[in-house]
Amino acid sequence: RNIKLLDDLVKEKELVVQKNRQKLGACQLRIKMLAKQLDRVDMEIRREEEAGNVAALSHLRAASSRLCSELQREKELELIIDLKLNQNKLEMWEIETEQGKYEVLRDELQKEEEQLQRHCQEQRERRICEERRTALQAEGRRRCRDRKEEKAQKEYEERKKKILEDAKRNHEKAAYFLKQSTARIHDKIAKEEEKTQEHMERRIQAVLSLKTSITSNREKLQTLQVLNKAKALEAKKEEMKMREAILAEGGNVVKEIFLHKRQLKHEKEEQAFRELQKSRKIEIVSRILKEKASVDKQKESQSRTRATKARAEVEDPSLQREEAWPCSEETCTRAAGAIAQDELWERGDDEEEKEKTLLEPEFPGLWGKEYDLHKIPKEEVDPTQLAIRAVKKEMSEKKMEELQTGSFAKQIVPGGEHKGCAFHSKPSCIRFKDFDVGQTYKKKIMLTNASYSVNYCRLVGISECLKDFISVHFDPPGKMSSGMSCEFVVTFKPMINESLEGEVMFVAQTGSFSVPLKCTVKSCVLALDKELIDFGSHVVGETISRTISLTNSGALGTGFK
Repeated sequence: RNIKLLDDLVKEKELVVQKNRQKLGACQLRIKMLAKQLDRVDMEIRREEEAGNVAALSHLRAASSRLCSELQREKELELIIDLKLNQNKLEMWEIETEQGKYEVLRDELQKEEEQLQRHCQEQRERRICEERRTALQAEGRRRCRDRKEEKAQKEYEERKKKILEDAKRNHEKAAYFLKQSTARIHDKIAKEEEKTQEHMERRIQAVLSLKTSITSNREKLQTLQVLNKAKALEAKKEEMKMREAILAEGGNVVKEIFLHKRQLKHEKEEQAFRELQKSRKIEIVSRILKEKASVDKQKESQSRTRATKARAEVEDPSLQREEAWPCSEETCTRAAGAIAQDELWERGDDEEEKEKTLLEPEFPGLWGKEYDLHKIPKEEVDPTQLAIRAVKKEMSEKKMEELQTGSFAKQIVPGGEHKGCAFHSKPSCIRFKDFDVGQTYKKKIMLTNASYSVNYCRLVGISECLKDFISVHFDPPGKMSSGMSCEFVVTFKPMINESLEGEVMFVAQTGSFSVPLKCTVKSCVLALDKELIDFGSHVVGETISRTISLTNSGALGTGFK
């Protein structure tokens, strides 16, 4: 490092010496030019003296004095530059002598660098040898692994061959037992067809009774609308009476009426929610019955095809023998699966016989006690319960599709349709006023579910212009009933002294909404307490005075005149 520093100083001094030499040469050149000009002026002065031209003579003498002063300055500058040049040469020679002291160290350093290069070369050669050795070892391991894989493949083929032989023997046994079980199943199917037909007729009658009840309910709805109008008139009269009574007692009329209306609204929403639940239960029952009917039709068609096949086998025993022995493993497994499915349907139909008709509630879980489908033991699962589960799954998937595609369902209840934003924020606008750059500000905002039913809320993001200064902390609360609230925290850390404006965006089950956000810098807000100065009537010569107050309601001070 010291040697390099001395080399750099030598180069720097050489550059300074070279620049000073150039300056000295330029100065000497200017001196020569000024001397020539002075000689030329002296010759002209002598010539003009001989001619007796006084005006030109005074002008030439002034030019001669100016050239003499410039020549004197250049000579002084030449002496200064020469002195600097000698001093720089002396410093350069001193550095060169100092540099000569390190010649031995320079040679040793060069030798050490050569030794280091040789050492690096030896290390590279040694690494190459090690890499070749590891490559040979990897090749040996790969060959050993290939031999093991070949051995395992041979063992697998032998084991597969043995499994196929065992499967063939098992297939022969299964074909024998299959013939016996099919004969028993055909007898059972013939008996069960009659029972399922009777059961289906009872269910159809129940569905028809449900339809008639729905139509009667529609007629009742029209009468209810008329009654609702009458109730509204009565409610207005009661409100007037309540207002008069509260005024007579000396209470707060607005507060009492607001609380009364709020209670009535809550009761109406609960009644509407109960009616919506009833209609959904009726729809679920109708869907279950339709699905059960389609399943019964499918069973009937399967039983008929099996019966025709059984009759064909009985009529042609030679064909029966040909079809029994050469059937493959796949057909055997299909037949066994069909048998298992028929047994499941048979078990489900036996359980259905024990149930009551639909004139009494067939599914007690829908009307009475709460029943969790996820906790049903395996032996109690029947096709109707599976249908209920499928309907719930379909409804949940439909909601997820609506959230993903952005097509949100309207909230309609018997009392009316909810319009507007699903959630209300308090405060309605997030404001950060009179902020200082570098400081951190936080605000807690409350979100209230203003819709008619259970709703969800999820943070989408904030405006692009606010991302560098605003951060939002929001823990999704999950399901929120109507009127429930949750909170989120907005943190503002300004880096520039500029006003900002944007919004915090959310998405709910009924649509997207946003909360506006504004950040305003400190400003001066000047206002006068009077808009008009009125002196009124006065007498000539009288002096009248009025006082005016100027107020700065902002956070930034200012001057005025």
